[in-house]
Amino acid sequence: MGDKMQATTIKPSDSIYRWYVVGVLIVAYIFSYIDRTILTLLVDPIRKSLDIGDVGFSLLHGLAFAIFYTFLGLPIGRLVDQRKRTNIIAIGVALWSVMTSLCGFARSFGQMFLARVGVGVGEAALSPAAYSILSDYFSGKDLVRALSLYTGSIYVGAGLATIAGGALIAFVPAVEIAVFGTMEPWRVVFVMVGVPGLLIAYLVARLREPTRTGRSSSADTAAASFATVFRYIAEKRGSLGLLIIGYSIASTVWNGVIAWIPTYFIRAHGWTPTEVAVRYGVALLTFGTIGIIFGGWIAGRMRERGHLDANIRIGVLSAACALPFGVLAPLMTSGGASLVLLCGFLFCAAMPYGGAAAALQEITPNEMRGQISAVYLFGLNLAGIGLGPTLVALLTTHLFGQDIAVGRSIAIVVGVAAPLSAAVLFSCRTAYVRALKERAGSLLAT
Repeated sequence: MGDKMQATTIKPSDSIYRWYVVGVLIVAYIFSYIDRTILTLLVDPIRKSLDIGDVGFSLLHGLAFAIFYTFLGLPIGRLVDQRKRTNIIAIGVALWSVMTSLCGFARSFGQMFLARVGVGVGEAALSPAAYSILSDYFSGKDLVRALSLYTGSIYVGAGLATIAGGALIAFVPAVEIAVFGTMEPWRVVFVMVGVPGLLIAYLVARLREPTRTGRSSSADTAAASFATVFRYIAEKRGSLGLLIIGYSIASTVWNGVIAWIPTYFIRAHGWTPTEVAVRYGVALLTFGTIGIIFGGWIAGRMRERGHLDANIRIGVLSAACALPFGVLAPLMTSGGASLVLLCGFLFCAAMPYGGAAAALQEITPNEMRGQISAVYLFGLNLAGIGLGPTLVALLTTHLFGQDIAVGRSIAIVVGVAAPLSAAVLFSCRTAYVRALKERAGSLLAT
């Protein structure tokens, strides 16, 4: 009960402090993505140590992480609508950091799978609470930009994971630990990237909880029931439903590429992990980050010019522009040409996610924000993290039957999913604008 009271009595008015909150949440999200994706550069040593193939690895990268990340996101989303959100995030950060370090001690596929499940459980607490908090600190174009900065940190995290992973795997030696025995370099890397999260958990716990906006009476301070939430989504299926589906398909494009591109460069072009870290890691960090910031800026400009569907338009534009780059990049015979085209893909594919998060918040009642954000992330991560990498692995193993064909598998996944995402998002534009006007009218009425 104390958490409920705290969450509704403090509203920081200092604009500098609002952006400090964004900064702390960005750091948390960066480390969540480092911990989530660090293993994409460690494919071969993990496969060798655990005696698994591409499909087994894809399950560790995708399904193990995504299954509890997605399903536990729903009850955690309900807690976000009821309890102190900063505490929820802090506990999640501490949990996923510990579980990341435990990945380094896994001696079998099963143990690694369980550790990855734990990482997913912890990370499930972050974004639903972060979206809700930022929606109470910002509104309008400032909300789009704050969420663009926040969601853009995944590209910083993924880039740093690639760069740091390559550097650490090259320079970190094997370590002897009593009882456990020899820890190969990839195991030490997991321990090293997990530990700093405990400090981040402390910083998040010290943040001030903002007042929840848009609740008109004391009765509104209670979170909506699951039944109410799903009934609301069903009623708004033309806006909320298609928005979630469209961006979930887009997530399949993004995650299918990100999970396998480092391995593609190693297999198809003979790059070393260190070369991948420097070349691809810098490209991911730079062009992914610039892309999402640019996308948020463009969406804000379109909104200022009267296009109420700007946060949906940016998703259609992103998918259409990313398609040719994503299909051609993994088919190039030159590693340099492939990297140049991949930069275009990273920039275009990153553009819509700040707008997507803002679109979701703008048509969602405050008392449902945590849960509907969890449903949104459920779709993004089950389709993206769970399905995207596995589709690439299945095509490589069962359609082409050779490891070096991973590039062709990536091209197929992008070629099918990107236009499908654009079509679904385009179809929800009118319903989204209608829902946005209804929500604005509801707030004015209260």
